[in-house]
Amino acid sequence: MTERKPPGVSFESWVDRQIREAESRGEFTELPGAGKPLPEVTDTPYDELWWIKRKMAREGLSVLPPTLALRKEAEDVIAAVPAARSERAVRRMIEDVNTKIREVMFKPPPGPPLGLKPYDVEKIVQEWRTARESPAPGGPEPDERGEPGST
Repeated sequence: MTERKPPGVSFESWVDRQIREAESRGEFTELPGAGKPLPEVTDTPYDELWWIKRKMAREGLSVLPPTLALRKEAEDVIAAVPAARSERAVRRMIEDVNTKIREVMFKPPPGPPLGLKPYDVEKIVQEWRTARESPAPGGPEPDERGEPGST
């Protein structure tokens, strides 16, 4: 389909010929989604940027203002603390997010206000210790290093 339209041939007949030849070669058989409705076409109102949004979702991209992205990151870090395997890991996680929060606090935000202040590392580590000392019902008891033991 890379050939140029010959002079003197109408565009419509040239395109029709290209399609007919591609069909005869079988290039339109077994295409993904053949015979199925386009996803999200029937359920959502028209959005002219639908293809960009779908591509971004497929690629795992988001376009949040930096302060909102940092809020989300901080929430994710706090949610990940209980699963940390050592106190050192908890401290590193919280100190990393605190560094980012401090950076945003001391320069004007490019988006909405951050609304966060650095976390109290000692308080979070103590909460992590407390959670590790009282294991979930039915879970293995932690050993002296805080790792799940084999019972």
